[in-house]
Amino acid sequence: MPKVLVANRGEIAIRIFKTARKKGWACVAVYSDADRDSLHLEYADEAYFIGPSPATESYLNIPAILKAAKESNAGYIHPGYGFLSEKAEFAQAVADAGIQFIGPTPASMQKLGSKISAKQIAKALGIPLVPGHHLAIKDQEQALHIARDTGIPLIIKAAAGGGGKGMRVVHHFDEIEEAIGLARAEALASFGDDRLFIEKYIENPRHIEVQIMADQHGNCVYFPERECSIQRRYQKLMEESPCNFITDQVKHSLYADALNLAKASGYTNTGTVEFIIDSHGNYYFLEMNTRLQVEHTVTEMLTGLDLVDLQLEVALGHELPLKQEEIIAAGHAMQWRIYAENPQQNFAPSTGTITHYQVPELPDIRIDSGYISGKTVSIYYDPMIAKLISRAHHRADCIENLKQALVQFELRGIETSIPFGIKLLQHPDLLEGNLSTGFLDQHLDEILNPADAMEIHLAIAAAAYYHYQNKSSILQRPKF
Repeated sequence: MPKVLVANRGEIAIRIFKTARKKGWACVAVYSDADRDSLHLEYADEAYFIGPSPATESYLNIPAILKAAKESNAGYIHPGYGFLSEKAEFAQAVADAGIQFIGPTPASMQKLGSKISAKQIAKALGIPLVPGHHLAIKDQEQALHIARDTGIPLIIKAAAGGGGKGMRVVHHFDEIEEAIGLARAEALASFGDDRLFIEKYIENPRHIEVQIMADQHGNCVYFPERECSIQRRYQKLMEESPCNFITDQVKHSLYADALNLAKASGYTNTGTVEFIIDSHGNYYFLEMNTRLQVEHTVTEMLTGLDLVDLQLEVALGHELPLKQEEIIAAGHAMQWRIYAENPQQNFAPSTGTITHYQVPELPDIRIDSGYISGKTVSIYYDPMIAKLISRAHHRADCIENLKQALVQFELRGIETSIPFGIKLLQHPDLLEGNLSTGFLDQHLDEILNPADAMEIHLAIAAAAYYHYQNKSSILQRPKF
């Protein structure tokens, strides 16, 4: 019987355990001090303590995780997402310990995990890149020279970055020196790598991604694209598939580029190639995530496939059990991430014990969660409580299903993003598909305070009507 250790916690650990147990695999959990009562431990056959609450001393502690794997005789390690999932040194340490890493090879992760390296591969393949300098900048003088060539606005990015860390948008040349200092410090603290590069800042693009799966026998397939444009501080909040607002020609180009990038880097297992599309329909390669994505659930709802099951099959050395033409997508799927945070307080984290937790029971709704009543949301980890996924034949129905599920989701004891999601799903631009990565920046006030926004609109309308009436009465005055 294969045995898998999941080097993660919460919702994603539970999700992986569910599939592994269906396949007859034994499951091993790990936990920190803060997670001694975590729900994911109840889904495993064995559980091992790996350290104090801070992630640096537990879920990022490679020796502690490998020790747990050895003690449990786990032959496989699945990293989930976040934490060590994209660390090539972790994948290499797992391989050196004689354990199978469920993910790409360390070599592939090194090639594609660095944005600079990934962009060099993409450039060689002829995949469009955002204008800029795709090598690490050396000093301030070079940065200024690159900035003049690239033009304003521009964006400074961390080579090893993700989630908006080590990233700064620059609108004026005199901001560059400070932005580089801040980005470099944040990149070093977050990733242990302070290399930066500079690109042109594409304003209000769509964020589109293509997930691929590759086996060890040269077979590679893609799945329907996902739109991830609804973001806050470069963190995705909502994802959907398919994207109804880009042409089939662009879609097929994205699919081809994603496959070419994976094949050129000798990629195996699953990964996601991310692109942005500007207002003119031009697309550019952004990065590749060398792991399972949070939003893989959207693809599963759309296709009926179990992507974790495919991951485990690939890790066993089997060929992919399906061909490209056998991947059938039907309808529309959409996901909302429920976070423990207070949108009315600038989305400040909300920690504490969940006193009431009742999920909706509706058709075509899936809920992946790491919590139930009585469980505590810790200050130490990502505040995501659950993922709510909806499916329907049409996008409008999918949105309505998702909204109704959020309305019926009962969660008390902490503040959450549920009310914010309900308001967002009623916004006319979202309903029409007028999306971009700047959507929330542009509409945040009216989403948070729809009553105030309505009052403003009514006031404007009243003023316009008064102006019209006044002007009309002047025009109609009899001349003497």
